[in-house]
Amino acid sequence: MKETDRDAMNADELIHKAEQTIIRNRLISAGDSVVVGFSGGPDSTCLLYLLHALKENYQLQLHALYINHNLRPVEVPTEIAFCRRFCEGLEIPFMVESIDVISFSKEYRMNRQEAARELRYQTFGKAAEKMRANKVALAHNGDDQAETFLMRLVRGAGPAGLSGIPIKRDKIIRPLLEIGREEIEKFLEARNISPITDSSNLREDYFRNMVRARLMPVLKQSNPHLLQSLTHTMAILQEEERYFGILVARTLMKLISRKSQKRIELFLSPMEAMEIVILRRVLRRALSETEGLRGIGFAHIEDIIALIKNGKNGDRLVLPRNIRVIKEYSLLVITSEEPMRIAEYMLDLPGNAVVLGARQVVTAEREERSLQFGDGRSSVLLDAEKMTFPLLIRPRRAGDFFYPMGFGRKKKLQDFLVDMKVPRDERDSIPVVVSGDDIVWIAGQRADERFKVTDQTKKFVRLGIVRGKF
Repeated sequence: MKETDRDAMNADELIHKAEQTIIRNRLISAGDSVVVGFSGGPDSTCLLYLLHALKENYQLQLHALYINHNLRPVEVPTEIAFCRRFCEGLEIPFMVESIDVISFSKEYRMNRQEAARELRYQTFGKAAEKMRANKVALAHNGDDQAETFLMRLVRGAGPAGLSGIPIKRDKIIRPLLEIGREEIEKFLEARNISPITDSSNLREDYFRNMVRARLMPVLKQSNPHLLQSLTHTMAILQEEERYFGILVARTLMKLISRKSQKRIELFLSPMEAMEIVILRRVLRRALSETEGLRGIGFAHIEDIIALIKNGKNGDRLVLPRNIRVIKEYSLLVITSEEPMRIAEYMLDLPGNAVVLGARQVVTAEREERSLQFGDGRSSVLLDAEKMTFPLLIRPRRAGDFFYPMGFGRKKKLQDFLVDMKVPRDERDSIPVVVSGDDIVWIAGQRADERFKVTDQTKKFVRLGIVRGKF
């Protein structure tokens, strides 16, 4: 048998192998419309050719999409020209979309690789909607899968991370995930196809490329069937993850008290008693499903677990990207919302003011002489004649000072709040009650010595603060 005939047979075997992967994992159905991620590299070129070879059998509508990351301006025009010619030869519609990785990475404080990945998936989704496609085919291969496993293993991932790249998730399909890079290169060579090589894949300054160029060859020498071995391991982990996924989803549904794009509140008591193996997964799922909280790493999940199990009421964590985790009386609050700054309100005597957003009501009531002076925090009895009504309720201001009751001298409000260990993100939500230019009471904290009740006091006012879910 001639060498060319043998190569052609091997190429046909790859198409058959990929089709078996498609059938076994139900990646494609007859009549599907598929957007194919196409960079002109070996993997995506093989994928596009393969799907074109299956086009008639499955009555597929194919659309090729090149995404320009605006990171390699010298190489991109050549890549686009190659992709356009290749698609014209196969009579597949070709489109180009551009993304701004650098700006996105700065805005969302991601590294460039993370930003590029996030933008790519957004772009694939938009392209699928535009072309009315129900599938997006990406060209990750068996070596990518093995590299991902090893990278995550070195970085200390858990079972979910080690389960690897999913072959199918929502609209995304990966028909080459069970095919090695060497098989792909031989397939293209047999078809006399010379794809583009992305120069970034040749550099070892990226962790993946170091694993690819230096670690994988050594491991393959020790185990020629490395890809199959790792694929088998990941398949087991994926099965277990599917089971845990169902259990975690049911558990999380019962834990959520409130949820928005940047904040989630979870009932605390069940988590305090929960086994850590489940709690870890519940927290990871809760964070991944809350848009403004994604990207929290394993170490931070462990810190949150320690807070739940061992922290006191009011304890908190400050994580990257200003994400705060607060252990309240009955809730665990995880939020990336900007700290709230209250508005200004007038407080008559008698009267009350609902402090919107802070879930607080400040009250003022006339009172006869009483020995119940209050605790100074939730309630305080003061000399009404030393005040001018209505009082003003406002947030703190730069330069604020007062004379804390029992302290005996003037103190900056900023220093007082620090001494009282009031968290930074709560300081602008504390109501400051003012008469004229003088602070009367730091609601919930301390009153001012100048307004205390004395033997000469004839008119009394009781100021109070009530917290709740308003």
